[in-house]
Amino acid sequence: MEQNNCIFCNKSKLNIIFEDETFYVIRDAYPVTKDHTLIILNEHDKTYFDLEDKDIVQLNNIIKSQKKSLMDEDNSITGFNIGINQGESAGQTVMHLHIHLIPRRNGDVTDPRGGVRGVIPSKQKY
Repeated sequence: MEQNNCIFCNKSKLNIIFEDETFYVIRDAYPVTKDHTLIILNEHDKTYFDLEDKDIVQLNNIIKSQKKSLMDEDNSITGFNIGINQGESAGQTVMHLHIHLIPRRNGDVTDPRGGVRGVIPSKQKY
């Protein structure tokens, strides 16, 4: 996807809840759970593997800050999934680096064992 057509490059249409020089944060437009959050790199053409160490530290700080904020707002949250889909074969549909922070609640699925292993359903249960 070209930068001109990228939904994450056109920030004017997004409800940004936090932003710094490297990343910004929004709620996912198609949430898996309530308050599913995206941490999005400001630059279009980088992958997670292109990030400098300082950017990874900043990303981690934002993830922790957003986790705390979400838990302060909603005491039904009991866990989180954190994920990055990097490349089409991994399920990435918007080719602009974004990290999913997905709040989880007891009972939101029948059997949560295996968590992110569910990207390949036959491998989720072990």
